[in-house]
Amino acid sequence: MNIAKSLKFLTQTLFLLALTANLGFAQKTYSKLPVSQLQSVYEKYKEPAIAHRRFKHADLQPLIQKHASAFKVEKLGESVDARSISSLDWGNGSIKVMLWSQMHGNESTATMALFDLFNFLEGKNDGNDELRNLLNSELNLKFIPMINPDGAEAFKRRNSLDIDLNRDAISQISPEAVILKKARDDFEPEFGFNLHDQQTYYNVVNTPKQATISLLAPAYNYETEINEVRGRAMKTIAGMNELLQELIPGGVGKYDDAFEPRAFGDNIQKWGTSTILIESGGYPNDPEKQEIRKINFMIILNALHQIATKGYENYSTEQYFAIPDNGMQLVDLMINEMQVKVNGKPYPIDLVIRRRESEANGSYYVSGSIDDLGDMQVYFGFETLDATGMEFTLGKVYPEAFESVESISQEKALELLRGGFLAAKVKNGTARQLHNLPIQVLKSTEKVSGGWMTGSAPNFFLSKDGQLKYAVVNGYLIDLQNPKTQEYKNRVL
Repeated sequence: MNIAKSLKFLTQTLFLLALTANLGFAQKTYSKLPVSQLQSVYEKYKEPAIAHRRFKHADLQPLIQKHASAFKVEKLGESVDARSISSLDWGNGSIKVMLWSQMHGNESTATMALFDLFNFLEGKNDGNDELRNLLNSELNLKFIPMINPDGAEAFKRRNSLDIDLNRDAISQISPEAVILKKARDDFEPEFGFNLHDQQTYYNVVNTPKQATISLLAPAYNYETEINEVRGRAMKTIAGMNELLQELIPGGVGKYDDAFEPRAFGDNIQKWGTSTILIESGGYPNDPEKQEIRKINFMIILNALHQIATKGYENYSTEQYFAIPDNGMQLVDLMINEMQVKVNGKPYPIDLVIRRRESEANGSYYVSGSIDDLGDMQVYFGFETLDATGMEFTLGKVYPEAFESVESISQEKALELLRGGFLAAKVKNGTARQLHNLPIQVLKSTEKVSGGWMTGSAPNFFLSKDGQLKYAVVNGYLIDLQNPKTQEYKNRVL
């Protein structure tokens, strides 16, 4: 009888202990960082030395050295053209996290955000010491900004061997790829952040919403299976998306997870690091991506907080898969129902135009191209024109040459356009010289380039009843009666 009572008492005691433990676990909830705190921290610690996205390797070196007292700065190696690649380490915790940026030289948004983050981590006595101390005690962070400094120098995607570093994880032909692989193997991070930019034409699929941020937990095999490593990345992304929906509601896409056996993100996931891809797209009126820089800072800091507190365990893979997919349905200009004549017969067509950037003398110009035509109802235009009743009309070259680009004013260019002239010649100047005029400027040719078929340069007029209504110059739409003030990133031809 005493034995039975003792067993009953022991059973009840164990039950109460378990209940207490469970209640304690239930009460231990993840406390998210307030948006207001993240915003104020960014404004305080934004790095003022970087104000545009076309910075170069030399611009970063003094900024790296600025942090040498608070971070462990290490030169990891050199690029093809002998530019240094460095890491910055911070934190005394047991959870290792590696963040690398600018694998593609012209994808610089996250690099800016990392230097803002360095400033924050080095700060003190600002009301954020509790957060900073938490990160320091729980995390061991390794940052590698600008993996591809040679590509950054020319503001191009590939390195000086013309290799895409994100397709060199296995062969490691490029010294930059060797450096990144060795850094991962030596550090053995539990989490990794692969930081990129994507084209501004990505949208949240089947909507006109720009995918300002796209996220992905890359697959580690062709079957796109989910193991514990990839699952952690998915849950962290679900928490990041919760914050993003406050910042850019409806502006988040999920990148395609088709396995790419040569890619770093896919392989680093395969090698046991929970890998999170962040792709920075476009945002209205943000050509230098300063607003997206701020968003990067906020979601990276939020994610680090999730990892430090294991807050990602409050989210599910189902929440990750609920993020809508990326589309590629945005265009700069969509013209609907434009009449073109073939063999004397008119045909109504839609056409879509994209203007892509190219580097030039430390700045950039755009080159417009007609991407597609026909029935374009699946596309969304940043600018759309209903051209019902309007006809495609060729332009002419003004017969008298101007002295230089500088001798053509905006008003004169518009006057020429209204007279049916799409182009003006100049006596002096150089081909590829940049200008901000709403007209073609010719130095090395005397012909207007343009047409309405795919691949053509989008230079033409739209007329109605014999009257010119609109000009399209290098893909820019100009209302001839009510032209709006805008910047034209054109060049002399």
